[in-house]
Amino acid sequence: MSEEINNDSKKNRPTPKRKEAEAARKINALAPATTKEGRAREKNLTRERRAEARAAYMRGEESALPARDRGTAKRWVRNYIDSRRTIGEYFMPLIFGVLVLTVIPNRYVQLAAIFSMYGVMLYTFVSGFFMTRKIRKEVEARFPGEPTKGIGMYGFLRSTQMRRMRAPSPQVKHGDDF
Repeated sequence: MSEEINNDSKKNRPTPKRKEAEAARKINALAPATTKEGRAREKNLTRERRAEARAAYMRGEESALPARDRGTAKRWVRNYIDSRRTIGEYFMPLIFGVLVLTVIPNRYVQLAAIFSMYGVMLYTFVSGFFMTRKIRKEVEARFPGEPTKGIGMYGFLRSTQMRRMRAPSPQVKHGDDF
């Protein structure tokens, strides 16, 4: 019986040298793991997955949202902000107008433009302060037990973005009840 085991375990060739065994085990890290077509297919598949995930995020699907945007309270805040107009969403175009007006060589026009910019900025922050307080109170009333930490700032920051640039995209129109 021991002879059978020995006969079966014979390899019928000499033991390879250490150098040859190490060379056989090595994997070239610089060599591509797949073909060019395989890499191109994988790249296209990855691009499609990202596009699908982005589209789901922009539609506001709960599963595609990051943690900062998830939850019924955050959805309510987004809809609340998107249903009303705020001066904050027009702030960036207004700044561009101020930039154009400051190029005019008339000192009074330049001063008026700069003062109006600061006035709008101050109004934005003051109205944002009151809006954050209102949002926090409404969330506490509508969603008891839901954490309200940072929810007012979430609404304020969304209100300062231009409507077209908001992510996820607005789900309600201006003036809608939700």
